[in-house]
Amino acid sequence: MQLDWLFFAMTIPAVLFAGVSKGGFGAGAGFAATPFLALILPPHVAVGLMLPLLMVMDVTSVRLYWRKWDWRNACAIMAASVPGVLLGMLLFNWADPDVIRLVIGLTAVGFVAFRLARARGWISSEPRPFSLLSAGFWGMASGFTSFVSHAGGPPAAIHLLGQQLDKRTYQATTVIIFWWINLIKLPPFLALDIITARSLLADLILAPVAIIATLIGAWAHTHIPEKPYFAAVYVCLIITGGKLIFDGLT
Repeated sequence: MQLDWLFFAMTIPAVLFAGVSKGGFGAGAGFAATPFLALILPPHVAVGLMLPLLMVMDVTSVRLYWRKWDWRNACAIMAASVPGVLLGMLLFNWADPDVIRLVIGLTAVGFVAFRLARARGWISSEPRPFSLLSAGFWGMASGFTSFVSHAGGPPAAIHLLGQQLDKRTYQATTVIIFWWINLIKLPPFLALDIITARSLLADLILAPVAIIATLIGAWAHTHIPEKPYFAAVYVCLIITGGKLIFDGLT
């Protein structure tokens, strides 16, 4: 991993996307960072680079949304995420880089398809009551996809958005959920050498960008409509996800 101008030209926008999303938009755009970086870095390097930065964003976000979350949903998803993280660790042990690229790409495109289906009314947007079964399934999926590509947001969103939580509660709930998931990912990331001394050096340089982006996201949470912001994010996801699927299959 060369820390040159091209590296920072790619990583700074990715970190900005992730931080703004974590700070104000329910972690949706944060998902775009890993597919974007995986275009220029091996998948495991991209994932390892992002985790410490995501943890910096988590600490900043938790302070901003302290105790505004829905405890029932948060606790259920956090508990279910543990076996999902373990499954993700197994995939990193046994799968080759093309398989991981394929998983990241399919998750990216699948999430955009899900959001489009909801917008078109193909998937019901009626509020659903809390379901422990739903929280368990999507929580496990969230832990798995978060470990593989920091893409735990889409599964968690599928469960949470169906309950029509208010904007602030939804945001705060995603904040505490991914603070926990990223925390429990750290030991296996270190054990598998996904995080390296070189990536930590890059993280140290990029940490101020992560903090500033998270604070911008918190400001944007109350000042900028979500629709135009996420429209741009979804375009990025389709492009990067499609490229990764192509690379994984060829």
